[in-house]
Formats: sequence, C-alpha cells, structure tokens
Amino acid sequence: MARELRFLIFFTGLVCSKAALSQGTFVYDQQLVTNDTSGGEFSAAIQTNQPIGQSFTPTLSSVGFVRLFLGDSSRNGIGANVLVNLRSDSLQGPILASTDPVFMPDGFSGRADFLFLNEVSVIPGTTYFIQPVVQSGDAWNIFLDINYKYPGGTAFFSGVADPSFDLWFREGIIVPEPASGSLILLAIGIFVWRKRKWHVP
Repeated sequence: MARELRFLIFFTGLVCSKAALSQGTFVYDQQLVTNDTSGGEFSAAIQTNQPIGQSFTPTLSSVGFVRLFLGDSSRNGIGANVLVNLRSDSLQGPILASTDPVFMPDGFSGRADFLFLNEVSVIPGTTYFIQPVVQSGDAWNIFLDINYKYPGGTAFFSGVADPSFDLWFREGIIVPEPASGSLILLAIGIFVWRKRKWHVP
C-alpha cells in the first residue's frame, strides 16, 4: 500500500510540473522552411516597407500562431514591441485577428512566436496575409529568402507583391497538452487498479 501511495504522489507531482512547463505541440501548416535552423539570406526594414507581409494558403481550418525570423537593425539599447496581423482578401484587407505584442530585446536576432489569443478560423485553400507590425520602439528587420520558393504565396513590400522573395515564416496551430486534471485521474485509476489486482482477500 505504501509503495502504491508513493507512486501516486510521485506521478501526480511529475504530471503537475510537466503541465506547468509545457505549452503544447506546434503543428505546422504552411511554412517557407521545414526547420528552425535554416536562416534567411536577406532582411527588410519592417517600418519603412509597410505594408509588408507574406501571403499563404492554409490547408488547416484555423491559425493559432505565426513564427517569424526577426532582427534588430540598430542595436542602440531600445528594443521593440512587434505584433502580427492576419488579414484576408489582401495585405490591406480586413484584419481577422492580431497577436499580442512580443517584446524584442535590443540586439535580438532569431525566431519569435506570435500567438493568437484564440485560433483564427480560415478557409482551407484561400489566400491569407501575414503582416508584421512594429507597435513601438526601435527600427526592426524581418528576414526573407529567395531559395526555398514557397508555392502558396509571396512576399509583399510597400503593398506590392514580389515573387522573387518569401518572408521566413511558419504558421499553424498549437495542440494543447493533456490537462493536468485528466492525467491525475489517470494516476488515481492506475493506483486503484494496482490495489485491486494485488489485493488478497
């Protein structure tokens, strides 16, 4: 009995710590690259190229996040707050949703995840548009590439499509981890099953 109780306590603690640390699994739908190690070849200033963005054609019915490759262009101690608009019809069309701003520290260069508060419903096979926006702070760059040739869209600079380029992007949904309560119930079930299995009348 004591062994089973120790197992239950240990498992419950493990489950709770895992649930507190995990954020879910990223499921990628559309993307320029299929990994987070390939870098962009060029960069463009976000503020001076507005409206700047990337068109894409989802196969899933919702968008939960956008990952972009960004970098500081001046390194002067300021940093920036950046958000992403998801638009329909065109890069200047209706905004379906905006992510919360993400703070970019001074000197940062790398990939950043922009999360929508709720998954945004989209129609598979329809073109949508990702628009990075510097809400406040320093001048900021977004990376792009000419080699991978994303087939479902293209980059836009100053509102004009440029088929030679694509922004470095990945988008998709986040599948949440199992709720900690469900896993605790599973642990209790295992405990009860073990107790009954080894019970001798």
